[in-house]
Amino acid sequence: MMKKLFTRLYMLWFAYIIGKKLKKLGFRSFMARPFRLDGADNISIGSKTFLQKGAWLYCLGVEGIPGSLTIGSDSIFGYNNHIASVREVIIGNNVLTANNVYISDNMHGYEDINQPIMDQEVLFKHAVSIGDGSWIGENVCIIGAHVGKNCVIGANAVVTSDIPDYSVAVGMPARVIRRYDTERKSWIQVK
Repeated sequence: MMKKLFTRLYMLWFAYIIGKKLKKLGFRSFMARPFRLDGADNISIGSKTFLQKGAWLYCLGVEGIPGSLTIGSDSIFGYNNHIASVREVIIGNNVLTANNVYISDNMHGYEDINQPIMDQEVLFKHAVSIGDGSWIGENVCIIGAHVGKNCVIGANAVVTSDIPDYSVAVGMPARVIRRYDTERKSWIQVK
């Protein structure tokens, strides 16, 4: 009883205090504490979306162009997810992630060998999108790539190129190993 009451009070606090800082916060969405928000005014979260403890949402633009981070409705994010946008990251509805997932549309520059990488500028790589209904496994990194709808990205995968709808992808770099064939109405192995 007390836990339910505390949860409801926390959700109200989150909606009232944090929701005002965000570009948009849908009904009954919240982030468990502790969390970190950078560039909250560029972040939109749909309804009934929940981010577990340790979430970090980063949305600050580069090169004078503002970033945009949009998370859909009815999604659940595991512990310690880090989502970074310097230009555009869009995550659809009903997306599920495991713990320690990293999603980013950018990377650090490394071209100047006379300068530490951490001192080089952050570079926009490619817009990121994750389609409705996809499942992102434990420790996955998605960097500058699109993941289609209803995809499964296996644990520890590194996604740096686009994954089509209705696919299962694994590995470093991630490659599609199964895909749903709409004509046969069955899953097929991809070689």
